[in-house]
Amino acid sequence: MAEIKTRTLDSYLRVIEISRDLASTLDLDTLLEDIVRAAADITHAEAASILLYDDTARQLYFQIATNIDEPTMRGLVVPLEKSIAGWIVTNRSPVRIDDAHKDERFYSGVEQTVGQSTKSLLGIPLITKNKVVGVLEVVNKKRGKFTDPDESMLTVLGAQAAVAIENARLFQQSDLIAEFVHELRTPLASLSTATYLLLRPEMSREQRDQIVNNIHNETLRLNSLASSFLDLARLESGRVQFRKTRFSVADLLYEVRDVMMTKAQETSIQIRVDVPHDMPLLEADRDKIKQVLLNLLSNAIKYNRSNGSVIITGNFTDTEISVNIQDTGLGIPDDSIPHLFEKFFRVREHEGKATGTGLGLSICKQIVQGHNGRIEVKSKMGVGTSFNIHLPRAPRAMPHSDG
Repeated sequence: MAEIKTRTLDSYLRVIEISRDLASTLDLDTLLEDIVRAAADITHAEAASILLYDDTARQLYFQIATNIDEPTMRGLVVPLEKSIAGWIVTNRSPVRIDDAHKDERFYSGVEQTVGQSTKSLLGIPLITKNKVVGVLEVVNKKRGKFTDPDESMLTVLGAQAAVAIENARLFQQSDLIAEFVHELRTPLASLSTATYLLLRPEMSREQRDQIVNNIHNETLRLNSLASSFLDLARLESGRVQFRKTRFSVADLLYEVRDVMMTKAQETSIQIRVDVPHDMPLLEADRDKIKQVLLNLLSNAIKYNRSNGSVIITGNFTDTEISVNIQDTGLGIPDDSIPHLFEKFFRVREHEGKATGTGLGLSICKQIVQGHNGRIEVKSKMGVGTSFNIHLPRAPRAMPHSDG
């Protein structure tokens, strides 16, 4: 009995120590990793996971689990009506189950995706300021069954975790919004000036037509900026669900070339695709990979020289598939390369050449990293720029987390 009390006290002291660390962490990904590791640790469970709840969309989605290094699991939607996690959110109550498969609320969708079985399960709602932000679950107690002390300690951890998650989200959102508002100022100032000039009686018809054209262009840029911002915000928060299929990379590269051909012909730029005949299929979200390729090819055309060229090369090894997009364009200064994937960053030397949102490459990086891949860039001023995308050929094995 004394030994159990000592062990319980040690666990509570561990929770207090963990809570202190959580309170000082504002990076959401780091925070969530710390929470699931701590949850599995204090309850002696094989795995732990967090599902976040979007109150506006009334949607529960898988976010993170211990030992899962497959970011494409992020955003996997778990139904509110037919899942244990959904029941926890709806009823704002914990659930403790010795055999999950015998419970009619059990949702097997996540289990089927990760390919591992759930036996025992303990889940608690993450609540702060009377708002449910998600569910914290631990599965498969290493010895015996989950106990009252396990539930009590997980509840204490969950209360601290909910506050920390909400603080990290608010910090992330305020940071993003501040950058977005800053970026809005320039096009809004242009629109304000343009509308003021239109009201001036001395403006000629030709001048008015030019101003209306400028307003149209700025409106399109604002719309593009807003769409890109929302896309990036969803990617950064993990709310984008990657829908994996197996597809031909070669076919996709030719498709992307055909889409951009008209734009390339405007400045007499040649696009060439070079892919091995035995290029293997890739398992990934085809639409998202296409979005990355279109963005990189668009930049390769936009910042190229007249009568230039773009070469798209596919390649593969035993472990990965790679795509290289090489242009004969302006090139990027060495001091700009480390900042290329930062939000709203624009190369100063290119500002007069073409307009953009400054978010395209950030979105590309989020998508590629979301597939456990990497994106690299090499460039030489006056010679051209090369972007390399590397994607794993097969998804890694993933331990289990339940919804």
